[in-house]
Amino acid sequence: MLEALPDTHSPAAFAAFMAGEAGGNVAVGDAGQTFRHVFETAGLPARQFADAMARFLSRPRIAYGEMMAAEPLTARFSRRFLRDTGIFAFRGTSGEPALAVAEPPTEAVVRAAEIVLGGMVALHVASYDDLSQVLAERLGADAVAVEPQEAEPARDGHDDVESLRDLASGAPVVRAVNDVLEKAVELRATDVHIEPFRTGLTVRLRIDGLLRPVPAPPIAMAQAIVSRIKILAGLNIAERRLPQDGAARLRLAGTDIDVRVATMPTGQGESAVIRLLPRDRGLLDMARIGLNPRDESIMRRLLRLPHGMIAITGPTGSGKTTTLACALSILNEPLRKILTIEDPIEYEIPGVNQSQVKPSIGLTFATAMRAFVRQDPDVIMVGEVRDSETADTAIHAALTGHLVLTTVHTETAAAAVPRLLDLGVEGFLLQSTLRGIVAQRLVRVLCEHCKRRFTLDRAAMAANPDYAALGFAEGESVFEPVGCERCGGTGYRGRRGVFEILEVTPAVRRLIRNDSDSGTIEQAARAEGLTTMIDDAVGQCRAGLTSTAEVLRVTTVR
Repeated sequence: MLEALPDTHSPAAFAAFMAGEAGGNVAVGDAGQTFRHVFETAGLPARQFADAMARFLSRPRIAYGEMMAAEPLTARFSRRFLRDTGIFAFRGTSGEPALAVAEPPTEAVVRAAEIVLGGMVALHVASYDDLSQVLAERLGADAVAVEPQEAEPARDGHDDVESLRDLASGAPVVRAVNDVLEKAVELRATDVHIEPFRTGLTVRLRIDGLLRPVPAPPIAMAQAIVSRIKILAGLNIAERRLPQDGAARLRLAGTDIDVRVATMPTGQGESAVIRLLPRDRGLLDMARIGLNPRDESIMRRLLRLPHGMIAITGPTGSGKTTTLACALSILNEPLRKILTIEDPIEYEIPGVNQSQVKPSIGLTFATAMRAFVRQDPDVIMVGEVRDSETADTAIHAALTGHLVLTTVHTETAAAAVPRLLDLGVEGFLLQSTLRGIVAQRLVRVLCEHCKRRFTLDRAAMAANPDYAALGFAEGESVFEPVGCERCGGTGYRGRRGVFEILEVTPAVRRLIRNDSDSGTIEQAARAEGLTTMIDDAVGQCRAGLTSTAEVLRVTTVR
C-alpha cells in the first residue's frame, strides 16, 4: 500500500496550512470546500499551489518535462478512469510505479491503482495545469494504439460536444492558444495558420508576407485548440464538416487585437486561419505606405475630385485595403459623408459609416451600393468589384456625382480597364467615370541593423543576370539581406508598397473603348510619365530600402 497520507489532509486543513505559510493572507473556507475551490480562491499560480501541496503532503514535486520524459503506464488504465480521477501513472526513475496527482487521491483511487500496477505506488505532486496537459497529450497519443474504436468521437453526440467544450476551456488548451497568439503579436504576424497533418500539428505565422513555422502544441490537442478558437470567434464547435467564419476582439500582450477566424475541414481534422488586425496600427498616413513624391501628388489630386471612380488593383495580400483606408482618412472631414461596404471591416475609422457584407441575409456589395445612393453620401467605398451587378452600380454611382473608391483584381493598372469592360461596363461609361487606377504590391524592407551594401562589379553582374535585367550597371551599389536577432535572421523587417498610378488623362481616355488593349493603354500612360511598379521597386532598391530578390519576387519585369 501507499505510505499513509496525513490523517488531516482535507481541503480545510490544507487551506489552514496555506494560511499559515502565507501569514494569514489565504482565507480558510468551510469543511465542505474542495481542493479546487481552495486553488481558485487562493489567487496563486498553479505552480506555487503545487509547491505548497507537495510540502503539505511531504511528497516530491514533479514538473511537466519530467512527466513527459517518464515511461507512461496509462495503457493499463481506462482513459475515463484517468480523466475522472486526475492521475497520471508512470514508471519512476528507480523503476517503481508512480502516480502524479494535483491533490490528495482517495483511498479507493490509490487501491485501484495498486491493483492495476501490481504493487505499491509512489506519489508525486504536479500542478493542475501540467497534469491536465500531460493527460491530454498521453491519452490522445494512446487513443489510437489502445482503444482505436474510441479514437474518433461521435460527430453528433451531445456528450462529445460538451466534453470537447470542457477540454477547450481547460488551462492547457487556453494557455497553448494564448501562447501562439502572443507569439504572433510579438513577431508582427498578420496571420496564424493552424493545420493538422498525420505527422503532427503545424503552426505557421505569416510575417512580412511569408509563412514561417513555429513550435506547435502536440497533435493530441489539435481538436481542442481549434474548438477553443471557435469558442473565441463565436462559432459552432459541433459543426466540423463545413467551413465557418467568425470574428472576435482580444487583448494580447497589452494590445487590442481584432481577429478574423476561418476554419476548414481537412482529411486530418479541422484547420484554422486567424487574421490579426491590431486596432491601433497607426498606418493611415499616405506618406508612410511607400508612395514616391510624384505618385503621392497624383493620388492626392485624384482624391480632391468631386466625383468619379478610383480603382486599386493587385492580388490578395498586396495592401489594397490599407491604401483605401489611407485615402478615406484623407477624405474624412465633417463636411463629407462617407459610406463603405467591406468584407471584412479591417480598419475602423471614426467618422466613416462602415458596413460589412452578409450574403446569408442578402447584404452583398451590389445591394449595399444600391442602398448607399439613397443615403446622400459624398464618398462611397466598395471593398471589391467582383461581378457585373456591383460594377454597374458603382459606375452609375460615380456618374451621379459621387466619388467611388474600389478594388479590382488585376496584375497591372492598365489591365483594370479590360477587366471592368469584361464585367459588362460599357466603354463610354467607363470613359466618363474612371479617374485613376493604382496598382500595387508589397516588398519586404531590409533590416536597418544588418543590411549589407556592396558595389556591383563584372563578376557579380555575370553571376547574377537579374541585376542587368533590372537595369543595374557595373559600379552601382545595392543592398542585400544578412540577418540578425532583430529581424529573426531573415534580413528583413516590415513591408512597404511599390506602386504604379495610372491617371486617366485625355490621351488615355480616348483609348478606353469596348475593344481596349491593356498594352496600348500602358504605352500611352508611359508616354505621359507613368512610373511602373518595376521602376518604383528598382528605385526603392537603389535607395537601400529593399533587395533585388524582393523586387523580382513581387513584380514582373516587362
